[in-house]
Amino acid sequence: QVQLVESGGGSVQAGGSLRLTCVASGYAYSNYCMGWFRQAPGKEREGVAVIDSDGTTSYADSVKGRFTISKDNAKNTLYLQMNSLKPEDTAMYYCAGGFSGSSFPGIVHYSNLFGDWGQGTQVTVYS
Repeated sequence: QVQLVESGGGSVQAGGSLRLTCVASGYAYSNYCMGWFRQAPGKEREGVAVIDSDGTTSYADSVKGRFTISKDNAKNTLYLQMNSLKPEDTAMYYCAGGFSGSSFPGIVHYSNLFGDWGQGTQVTVYS
């Protein structure tokens, strides 16, 4: 059974940092694209960052230069390092996986490609 479990969310002052972690189980994690998506109250879900099986990364314009996605295949773990956080980064952050294709330009905007989702971890940034 595929399971994605996120952790690391919390409340932080603007300008601060958080690192999100997603532990995957139940499939060959290293063979798939993995990503982070977020959804704020009253807004649609949006892509944040994606990393594919060979380490190619893709970011939403709103987080480029501030967020870094990475993974540890040996630990089946996905990370999102978030620096210089802004109040507009406040959202529920979801880990997603299960897309067996390669990364392509704009993949971060295609959440429908990802079939496996975690329960989410809340990130709140206050000014």
